[in-house]
Amino acid sequence: QVQVVESGGGLVQAGGSLRLSCAASSGIFWIGLMTWYRQPPGKQRELVAGISRGGITNYADSVKGRFTISRDNAKNTAYLQMNSLKPEDTAVYYCNVRASGDYWGQGTQVTVSS
Repeated sequence: QVQVVESGGGLVQAGGSLRLSCAASSGIFWIGLMTWYRQPPGKQRELVAGISRGGITNYADSVKGRFTISRDNAKNTAYLQMNSLKPEDTAVYYCNVRASGDYWGQGTQVTVSS
């Protein structure tokens, strides 16, 4: 079983920055792809950014140039550095981890005020 815990959300003004963390406790499981998703109020969950174990990244067009995903394999932790935040970035941010299966965290709220 893999447990996933997100942290780092909060309230920030437009133009500000936040850094989210996703910590996976894997036990004996090998952690593969780690991906950030978000769900804005009243909308469907959408992909934000993903990173492979080898460091290959992909981003949604809406966050390219503003968000940076990284990971520390020794700590089984992924990070999402979010800069130049906009009100439309307001959402609950979830981390998905692929190990023996797909595992999700409980989410962390990010609110960007205008």
